[in-house]
Amino acid sequence: MLKLAVLGLLQREPLNGYRLKQQLEMFMSCSICVNYGAIYPLLKRMEEQGEVILCAEQGQEAGQCGKVYEITPVGKKTWYQEMLVYPHESWVNARSRFLIKFFFFAQLLPEERVQLIEHRLMSCRLRLAEKKALEITDDLYQAKLQKRVVEVIKSEIEWLVEQLQTEQLQQNSFNQKTFEVS
Repeated sequence: MLKLAVLGLLQREPLNGYRLKQQLEMFMSCSICVNYGAIYPLLKRMEEQGEVILCAEQGQEAGQCGKVYEITPVGKKTWYQEMLVYPHESWVNARSRFLIKFFFFAQLLPEERVQLIEHRLMSCRLRLAEKKALEITDDLYQAKLQKRVVEVIKSEIEWLVEQLQTEQLQQNSFNQKTFEVS
């Protein structure tokens, strides 16, 4: 997930590790936890894989790393592939991954956004059915937590339905314009 987020941010502009961490925390703190011990080794691996290049070195100020990284065409291809994949992972990681993808939705085609939303919506509906099927124990606090989990999933489903409707309208508009130009 961190790689997906880093590549997405580097598509906007070249950044050093310090600025990457700042932007990740500012824009994605609800879905990803970041520390320098993860960022710098990741940047090194991505550089070795040809996904980023070292494009400049700046003077170090206030603990900022002087190495500035830029995404390569290989990195853009990797990012795009990662945006459209549905890895089998835990519920928590899948939620975080979707939120990161949603952050970069503007860089995808309308039909790709629709597919990602539909997949997440299906996952949420399945999760809701699982949670509703669970027996609630006599433990008051477990019952309250179970109720809260169900409410959170329902809220996410409502939000996803709204996003899906918006995307479908945009997709229809995009298709209409493409048809008129043809």
